[in-house]
Amino acid sequence: MAKLGKRTRAAREQFAGKSDVTVEEAVALVKNNAKAKFDETVEIAMNLGVDPRHADQMVRGVVTLPNGTGKSVRVAVFARDAKAEEAKAAGADIVGAEDLMETVQGGKIEFDRCIATPDMMPIVGRLGKVLGPRNLMPNPKVGTVTMDVEAAVKAAKGGEVQFKVEKAGVVHAGIGKASFDEKALTENVRAFVDAVAKAKPAGAKGGYMKKIALSSTMGPGISIAVDNATGN
Repeated sequence: MAKLGKRTRAAREQFAGKSDVTVEEAVALVKNNAKAKFDETVEIAMNLGVDPRHADQMVRGVVTLPNGTGKSVRVAVFARDAKAEEAKAAGADIVGAEDLMETVQGGKIEFDRCIATPDMMPIVGRLGKVLGPRNLMPNPKVGTVTMDVEAAVKAAKGGEVQFKVEKAGVVHAGIGKASFDEKALTENVRAFVDAVAKAKPAGAKGGYMKKIALSSTMGPGISIAVDNATGN
């Protein structure tokens, strides 16, 4: 624990007095201070001027990061017959119908993304209380309820990130690994911010993007100037 404390103090010293920096500066700081013994995830958090309790202020969407996430994504697909075979051929980790529903109901959730064909939604709908809070519920708005199972599986495996605003008006996601080079991380940050910007709901009033911060799994956060992050 002493070593961790020393690393944390050193990182905080590097970050001291710095705020509202450019995306490039934030990436460099976070990457250079990710000193854990594992490949830390670089995470983004965005405070938005919305109240998701109102339907017209809900923010959700999906973005394919240009350089992937560096994370191995486990994909489950609810499908039958030919579509089930298509899912398996595309690389899905778990494929099923009623049997998969029973597995999930039993508390066994061994996947990071859930896809379903439209005809499976009456079955998947029974899992709302289990999958919903984990942001795993298939939704046509983000392409996870679809007949194009192959494309959905490949997108999930290839660096696609879903986002959904939380109660406090915060959107967060992993946008890469500390081992990525700075250019790749910068491109991923800008792609994610652009996607959230495009997902601005009709009911959002006043300033939409309030604050953007970048951090690594074990490191402190650094705020990014909103104007710089949305400059593209």
